[in-house]
Amino acid sequence: MNSEPVNSSAAVVNAASLAAALSVNGARGAECIAGLKRLSGGANMETWAFNLETDGADRPLILRRSPLGSTAVESDSPLSQLPLTAEAALLPLVSAQGVPVPTVLRVLGPEEPLGPGYIMSRERGEALPGRILADDRYSSARRHLAGQCGEALARIHQVSPAQLPPEVPNQTLQERLALQQALLDRYGNSSPVHQLALNWLADHAPEPSRHCLLHGDFRNGNLLVDEQGLVAVLDWELAHCGDPAEDLGYLCGNVWRFGRSEKPVGGFGDYEDLLEGYRSVAGWAPDMATLRYWEVFCALGWGLVCLTMIDLYRSGADPTLERAAVGRRVSESEMDLLLLLEE
Repeated sequence: MNSEPVNSSAAVVNAASLAAALSVNGARGAECIAGLKRLSGGANMETWAFNLETDGADRPLILRRSPLGSTAVESDSPLSQLPLTAEAALLPLVSAQGVPVPTVLRVLGPEEPLGPGYIMSRERGEALPGRILADDRYSSARRHLAGQCGEALARIHQVSPAQLPPEVPNQTLQERLALQQALLDRYGNSSPVHQLALNWLADHAPEPSRHCLLHGDFRNGNLLVDEQGLVAVLDWELAHCGDPAEDLGYLCGNVWRFGRSEKPVGGFGDYEDLLEGYRSVAGWAPDMATLRYWEVFCALGWGLVCLTMIDLYRSGADPTLERAAVGRRVSESEMDLLLLLEE
């Protein structure tokens, strides 16, 4: 059993605090909580794994929370996030459409001892891209994963906008491009490549057609995978409304291929399989020109993320090594953009 406090940057996460939060789910004290540990990864949220033991059953769970007192990213940043209550509210909506996601057990408000967050089921599978792309254990999964991702995205896009929490952003493409221009100006507009790409995006914007819920960060690294393929879609903090082709193009961004550029879909699959999977559920799929537009949008977005991270580091707002390490990758987005625009 793990009943000792675990060091945290905010309220203490320990067996007693978790048991109190899960009392309505059958927890009868700290002795019901076992194996508590903080997981690595996640630049903005804390993720904790533990087991809830009740009535002889052992249930693997996850606590996802926003650290109290942590540095918040400004609301007009490319990293702006949904409140965790809104994020938790999305999971049952997409699950009802057949999207594989964890089950939410408990939503935590900001007034609670653990701070804002939620507790959900801990699903099986691997999320580390390096293992998914290289381990022979997942060789069969890689053959099917692009199509499965297309199917999952089509189901996400079927959620009725009327059902969405009001916090889910709903901006036009023109509004988002204007925001990107404001961010480039804020950071000194030191990259001619980024400005060139933004000008190209404005000049080649596709005609608006469908407008729906997007995951916003659907990529290798936010997917749980086992030997058969996709198990669960994670990390909904960047969900928003927009063109459904955006989610597909984002998954194909070079930054999310993790060095496997010969496989444009997440480093594991091909465009044709992704689009066929999407078409099999949605009844249609975007053309390649539209998909490539959103790849450019993804590459520029990654550049803005890097600029935001290095600004947080240099300003002292968040002087952590992780911010600096991401921030120094600005040149990656510039190279990706030059190659994409050359095509």
